Amino acid sequence: MLRQRFVFDTTALTDSQAWESEGCSTLCEGMSAILHRVAQARLHLGISCYVPYPSVYNEIRDFVRNNNCDIAIMGKVDTWLVKKTPDRYRVKIPSKIFYEYVDYMRSRINKGMNVSEEAIWEAVSRCISISATGESLDQMKDEIEREVVGSIIRKFREKYRAALRYGILDSAPDIDVLLLAKDLDAAVVSQDLGIQRWAEQLGLRFMEARAFPQMVREYMSFVPLHTEELEDRMV
Repeated sequence: MLRQRFVFDTTALTDSQAWESEGCSTLCEGMSAILHRVAQARLHLGISCYVPYPSVYNEIRDFVRNNNCDIAIMGKVDTWLVKKTPDRYRVKIPSKIFYEYVDYMRSRINKGMNVSEEAIWEAVSRCISISATGESLDQMKDEIEREVVGSIIRKFREKYRAALRYGILDSAPDIDVLLLAKDLDAAVVSQDLGIQRWAEQLGLRFMEARAFPQMVREYMSFVPLHTEELEDRMV
């Protein structure tokens, strides 16, 4: 079998659909189950899985700590995921990618500005409607904060996030995943739409996080001795 390499981002271990397919009901159980698949891939299939260090590695460590997972999970991360810092000076990215990224970000920023303008106009019109009752400012203040400001801010955040954040590279770990995959000629494992979009632009192989455990199970079904049989022999 041709040796394969994969670069994980944080969602490769934390995506709910990835660990639910392993029959797990909590994040901690799910991370452990996926890392078990990584171990199978390493030992029986010659597949190597990498994680950018320290950026994505630190994100994974924070997930483990914040969700009160067993410290043994980090032991599995350190054992089965190869920590590597991308060579940010050697990896070459075509200038066309930068041009397209800047153009794409400009369009997303404009969408975000439109969402902001809509929220302002809605707030103004609703305040004018309330002021038409003839009440004093002190009397209208509570109603404006409760009925106008709070609801518009919630709506604005949802629309702004959809307009500006989804589908873009918005963090250093995202870029590190792509750079490391480019450096290693590896496939990217992620559930992040921004990473997926730009992995395709860079000509990188991409696999959704939820598909990785399934892939390993499929490979393992053709291994003459399954993991459980090998483990029994080792006891």
